[in-house]
Amino acid sequence: MSSFNEREKSFEKKFAHDEELQFKVSARKNKYLGQWASQILGYDQEKEKEYIQAVIKSDFEEAGDEDVFRKLKADLANHNVSDEDIRKKWLSLMKKQSLNLSSFLIIFLSIVFLNRCIET
Repeated sequence: MSSFNEREKSFEKKFAHDEELQFKVSARKNKYLGQWASQILGYDQEKEKEYIQAVIKSDFEEAGDEDVFRKLKADLANHNVSDEDIRKKWLSLMKKQSLNLSSFLIIFLSIVFLNRCIET
């Protein structure tokens, strides 16, 4: 295989990996946004689980995050939660989930590297 083909496959793998990570970060963010909103809405545990699933599913309505934002905004409209409050929570969860995944990846890759060193 030529080095160009190898490079192309490498870029494809990196793109797929980056997309998977972004999906995981977004899914976790949506889960925690659902938990946050369900607490404001005063839901019990069973209703909270259903609501979290509804928030996660709302992300598949269209590309981007505006579909989730619209759902949260509509659901929290009668609870004195502003757009700014939702966006602030959104950003804090996005940062938190990105850091959590980055930390996890660093630890995972360190373990893989150490195992390879031990094996050789």
